[in-house]
Amino acid sequence: MDDLTLSETGLAPNQTGRILLVACGALAHEILALKAANGWEHIDLQCLPAKLHLWPERIIPAVEAAVIAAQGRYETIFVVYADCGTGGLLKAACDRLGVGMVEGPHCYAFFEGNAAFAARAETEFDAFYLTDFLVRQFDAFVWKPMGLDRHPELRDMYFGNYRKLVYLAQLDDPALDAKAQDCAARLGLAYERRLTGYGDLARTLARVAS
Repeated sequence: MDDLTLSETGLAPNQTGRILLVACGALAHEILALKAANGWEHIDLQCLPAKLHLWPERIIPAVEAAVIAAQGRYETIFVVYADCGTGGLLKAACDRLGVGMVEGPHCYAFFEGNAAFAARAETEFDAFYLTDFLVRQFDAFVWKPMGLDRHPELRDMYFGNYRKLVYLAQLDDPALDAKAQDCAARLGLAYERRLTGYGDLARTLARVAS
């Protein structure tokens, strides 16, 4: 799921009431779980590569292209990204295109709940966050892109100002918990786990689906 574009479409589009979610590939597992749990058969999902997060400036043209390609075929198109390092430019693009998007700075915030995450911000500036996706893909999205597989001596330079790793868990999964603890140990950080579930993502998609 990290490199591929996922297109999960149920019925043929061009039908009244159908909704397309143009989403980050890092959220595919969670969106599909919510879709199945709620019986959202009128919602289709197109996921863009999760690795776009390594180059946030690429998110905007990728989202624009996906939305433009789908216009006229769906009653509603909704973008399942937060700001994700685009400095407000993704929101501006969505406004130009006339589509909505998830509120919040990033997925860490909307999984914990944007209000709760913001309330912790002043006292948790030294925390490094992981979600279920990032725990599963730690090597591909953290360890290797930072060059730590080749130069482990860089760890303290990158993470010396962090105090703890906070795992914002969507699932209550002991195997993921153990893997997250290992990630913290590899980074030399204290470990904290919070079971957030799907947070504001679930509430937002429920509003879109209704």
